[in-house]
Amino acid sequence: MKRILFISTLVLFYSAFAKAQSQSSKQEFKGYYNFTYSEDKGNILLEVKDLDKEFLYVYSLSTGLGSNDIGLDRGKLGDGVVVKWVKSGHKLLLMQPNLKYRASSDNEKERASINQAFAQSVLYGFEIKSQKDGVYTIDITSFLMQDTFGVAATLKRNKEGTYKVDKSRSVLWMENTKSFPENSEFEAMLTFTGTPTGRNIRSVAPDAKSITVIQHHSFVKLPDAGYEPRVFHPRSGSFLCELYGL
Repeated sequence: MKRILFISTLVLFYSAFAKAQSQSSKQEFKGYYNFTYSEDKGNILLEVKDLDKEFLYVYSLSTGLGSNDIGLDRGKLGDGVVVKWVKSGHKLLLMQPNLKYRASSDNEKERASINQAFAQSVLYGFEIKSQKDGVYTIDITSFLMQDTFGVAATLKRNKEGTYKVDKSRSVLWMENTKSFPENSEFEAMLTFTGTPTGRNIRSVAPDAKSITVIQHHSFVKLPDAGYEPRVFHPRSGSFLCELYGL
């Protein structure tokens, strides 16, 4: 009887220890989007609760290649697009509505005809891992780890070589992965492997067969209703931004 009690106590102790270890390997981030990073699995689980609500998605390069001629510079922005979450079956779709063609009419059928006539873009599909009280949990790791910026295409277009993401040398990068009240930020360190064919890439990369950069993703809350952009002045030291329909 004493032996059985001792073994049971030992099992409970190790179970509690394993649970504590598992929890310590996870980082929780609260903000515009709540998400959890698991160091053991190397993944990020994101909580989504506002379906069909538009927000801004922006991607950029946190670190560059080092050659202005190629154009993969530190801090270079990619597209900034309006997106929303759409649920279909067991998936959440990250969808980019087509804002180039819109109906200003109050007529529902007219607005529907425009939506049906012009394509939208699904940027990624995520399997729903769990659902509770209207909150959907998805794994966004593979989305963050893809070549969203188009590094490989840029290198090929500049005749610097043919490259692709090497998953075994790519990881989530947590230094600037954070969440704030109106924006959530994610980073991934991507390594591209291939055969260099250009002079520029050989001159800046320590090993031109293996190129590593950090890619940044931002989910940003859209401005509240009634927002008006600041009037552009040529001496402002900034850039002129033109919005569709204005």
